[in-house]
Amino acid sequence: MTTRDRVYTAATKVLARVLLPLAHLHAPGHARYVACQWALGFRFPREDLDGLHPAAFRAFTAARTDAFWAHGLPIGLTSGHRDAAEQHRLYVEDLRSQGPPRVLHPSESPHVRGTAVDVRPLEGARWLEEHGWRHGLYRTYDNEWWHFEYRTHRPARLPYPGADRAARRNPLSDAP
Repeated sequence: MTTRDRVYTAATKVLARVLLPLAHLHAPGHARYVACQWALGFRFPREDLDGLHPAAFRAFTAARTDAFWAHGLPIGLTSGHRDAAEQHRLYVEDLRSQGPPRVLHPSESPHVRGTAVDVRPLEGARWLEEHGWRHGLYRTYDNEWWHFEYRTHRPARLPYPGADRAARRNPLSDAP
């Protein structure tokens, strides 16, 4: 974690504690949750939770509240729901790049369904990888430390997005 990140994290923790009394007036019984969301909203002002499936929204906000209050880790959202047009643009751009795919077609994307979140910083993603299952959040790809999906059960982790489709197309690709 950089010095800048440490300063921002400390400021976010102070802000959350300062906001607790106001959050208690706003939402008695849920003050820690509300103060956390407010403080993280200041820390990550560009994040957009709109469009997340309601269950994914609840899971993500509950998980980051736990990470924040129990372990002092702020977890921010870099990408959540994407509309099909944006996902298609990313998909086409990814087709032009080298290496394994990193973006699924809109018809397959959990971002389009509102059940995927891309998070930051790395420490927050590590916390989610260890504790996210309590909220139904699972890392689903080996090559994307930032990508988590809301699921009702633990999925098998794939090496990269679309790996299951590639294996179905060429079942002998791993044959000796």
